Amino acid sequence: MRREATCVLLVLMVGMAVSGCTSSQPQRTSPTAQLPPYAAAALRGDAAPQLADDYKIGPLDKISVSVFQVPDLDTTAEVNKSGYITFPLIGQVMVAGKTAPQLEKEIAAKLGATYLQSPQVSVKVTDYTSQRVTVDGAVQKPGIFPMTGSVSLLQAVASAQGVTEYADQGSVYVFRLANGKRTASHYDLSSIRAGRSPDPILQGGDVVIVDESGVRTTLRDLKYVSPLAALAAVL
Repeated sequence: MRREATCVLLVLMVGMAVSGCTSSQPQRTSPTAQLPPYAAAALRGDAAPQLADDYKIGPLDKISVSVFQVPDLDTTAEVNKSGYITFPLIGQVMVAGKTAPQLEKEIAAKLGATYLQSPQVSVKVTDYTSQRVTVDGAVQKPGIFPMTGSVSLLQAVASAQGVTEYADQGSVYVFRLANGKRTASHYDLSSIRAGRSPDPILQGGDVVIVDESGVRTTLRDLKYVSPLAALAAVL
């Protein structure tokens, strides 16, 4: 009786393993299903997004301001917690919540009103400290990470200590909120690492999700069947 019970249990275990390995590829749950409905309609992106002109400067960001042919006014400053910088001749300037083009026009207008004739002002954000990127899914250390300067997709994944052994590197999604709409772009980390695809530059507020491989996840789950072998030995 004991021998028959052992045989039956072993047959069941083998059947479970075979069905898990020979069945059609398990359907993966798209990361869009893990997000609110407004993110479900993902858009496939092939080109690398650039840092947008509509980026709004925030506290602790660092910016450089230069005035054409007036080097004495060139300034590099960190935005204070109240959102201000101090600029020569015009004093404190509120910069938080404004884009670089907006700030260029504002500073040019203030300088032109009293000190210079038709000044040409250039503003660049050199450190994006106020911005954060979220990395989630099949990565070693999911979390929210600060952006210091421009950050690429590979750099963001590296900040999360890389992908897990169960990651599907061909299914990486970047979700972005732009103009009130949530969009998603699909990327292949392996292709990016091999140089076949560009490494996209992320923007503050982006959410990166690394999907799991359905096959690898199934094999991982099958490991939990192994303790039954010990039970079979006892029987």
